[in-house]
Amino acid sequence: MTKQSLIIFNLPALFDILNEIKENFNFDLYNFNKKKDLDQINESSHGNFLIVASSGNKDNFLKNVLVIDNLPLKVNEIVEKININLLKKKFNNQLEIKINDFELDINSRTISNNGKKLKLTEREIEIILYLNNSKESQSIDKLQKEVWGHNNDLETHTVETHIYRLRKKISENFENNDFIISTKNGYKLS
Repeated sequence: MTKQSLIIFNLPALFDILNEIKENFNFDLYNFNKKKDLDQINESSHGNFLIVASSGNKDNFLKNVLVIDNLPLKVNEIVEKININLLKKKFNNQLEIKINDFELDINSRTISNNGKKLKLTEREIEIILYLNNSKESQSIDKLQKEVWGHNNDLETHTVETHIYRLRKKISENFENNDFIISTKNGYKLS
């Protein structure tokens, strides 16, 4: 399971309350009071994180903020809001995948780079995901079996045709001819 962190920013009373019942949570709890401490938060150290702040402090953050105002609120309402926001963020993180300089959005079936977006088919997404999860080049037979579910003894050029069209779309839209590379063993992402 991915690590989850809740960072309370400049709300000491809320931190004290949550800290008393933290053994009931499925996230780590942190208390920060200085903006410079927030600059060091990242997903590699804090995992899926959410920052809780008041509306007076929300401008200190670019993303991952849950604004808590209209206090007092019941503790269970606050915890429910926190859990919902952590789940949403986790779900969104699973849908957006960084591949080199590209962002692959599985939900909208788009790939983007430098402000440009390209709509992809479901099969193109599957090809990219399979190649992205592979460390080595993947043979046509392997792609045919794993992505299409075909047996190796079928004589078809389906894989080559799809790869050719996908490379052409990426080349025309992003001026990138090296996204998918042909090797002597098959295909891989650059």
